[in-house]
Amino acid sequence: MRPSLERIGRFDPERARARFRASFRPEHTRLILDPAGQLIGCVAFGPQDGALLLEHFYLVPQAQGRGVGGAILRQLLGEANESAKPIRLDVLRGSDARRFYERHGFVETHRDEFDLYLERLPESA
Repeated sequence: MRPSLERIGRFDPERARARFRASFRPEHTRLILDPAGQLIGCVAFGPQDGALLLEHFYLVPQAQGRGVGGAILRQLLGEANESAKPIRLDVLRGSDARRFYERHGFVETHRDEFDLYLERLPESA
């Protein structure tokens, strides 16, 4: 997220760490490993308020743009479809992540000063 935050003049490492700590749910966090077993990212995905919350989806820069994120998101979409629950997430306004999620069927539900809130309804079986 750092490049997106820097682009809008809002990168603050302490605030970023505090925000992560405040919303960190280790029981719903999955590590992402490459084929050699190297840690290349993480994603948190778990229930919240009748939906599934997707947050902290991070990949190291070397893994970005190679289809890794799309493959992982498709897996999560499948899990959401099986559970018949929508997925909700938020992205920073101006973030490239918005286009990524929109390509996978997410739509904006609302926004605030800094974030856009997106949702994807489950597909019928």
